[in-house]
Amino acid sequence: MQVRRIVVNLETPDPAAAREFYQGILGLELLMDHGWIVTYSSSQQMLVQVSFASEGGSGTPVPGLSIEVDDVDEVFAAMSASAFEIVYGPTNEPWGVRRFYVRDPFGTIVNILSHRP
Repeated sequence: MQVRRIVVNLETPDPAAAREFYQGILGLELLMDHGWIVTYSSSQQMLVQVSFASEGGSGTPVPGLSIEVDDVDEVFAAMSASAFEIVYGPTNEPWGVRRFYVRDPFGTIVNILSHRP
């Protein structure tokens, strides 16, 4: 047996509200839209990771989702210019990432990060 894919499902009464955050700012592609479920994806090959945490590091809450990007400051500027609430950061963490937390349209805390060289 081999795991082929892991999909994150976030419950919301309004799936279309994801469009600006996940497609508009983060640049994910709309893969499927059935009205009751919308799925965004990327053509980039990505590693699958599942994390289990008692805290988010540096005394922060555990984020519901982590998204690694190539330029965290560019995404931070776009999120700051939008109506999305910045919850933490941006900051350089001692374990080698630059990150910030932002609330998506559904209240989920999303950890946006880049690994530092």
